[in-house]
Amino acid sequence: MSLVPAAFLGLAACATPFRADVSRFQQLPVPQGQTFAIRALDPDKQGGLEFSQYASLVARQLEQVGYRQAQGNNANLIVKLDYDVDNGRERVVSTPGFGGGAWGAPYGGFYRPWYGRRGRAGFYYGWNDPFLYGPGWGPEVNSYTIYTSSLEMQIERAGNGERLFEGRANAVSRSNDLPYVVPNLVEAMFTGFPGNSGETVRISVPPPDRR
Repeated sequence: MSLVPAAFLGLAACATPFRADVSRFQQLPVPQGQTFAIRALDPDKQGGLEFSQYASLVARQLEQVGYRQAQGNNANLIVKLDYDVDNGRERVVSTPGFGGGAWGAPYGGFYRPWYGRRGRAGFYYGWNDPFLYGPGWGPEVNSYTIYTSSLEMQIERAGNGERLFEGRANAVSRSNDLPYVVPNLVEAMFTGFPGNSGETVRISVPPPDRR
């Protein structure tokens, strides 16, 4: 079993679309400049630099759809936010080697042409033994770790705590790097925001343009 290098996995994670399953339940009023404030669902994250960075991404998205960030304590809406990534689990992928196909499966028999001094003179019989012919003849097994990341967002009325929006975005990827996965989850959450209540959709976020 071979382990895929971490640097390669990081490159692969950034080079492919980020896919997330987004579920949303909502009864939000039409945006008409209502003000909002963002709070952490986990009190330990409130006020942290990392949380502030992700909260600014959410604030930017809310402003783009017609809300305004409150100044002071006069918000109409309270946005509660949380994010997480698990410890990962191993995934094993097997790919066929050169021993399959026309020459037979690994450990199977095959015929090959034999070339003499005057050209092809006949065929000989052999065995596709991956240990005999070295790496590449048999199936190759690769192992890597995948992680499940999530973003949870709730929106309530500031006055009475009435719940207006509940959303969750989940993704499985090869990265457990929060500064990479959380911005993608935020973008997925706000794709088609606020969405159809009770619907779960698969959102594909394209990789960044590196030009």
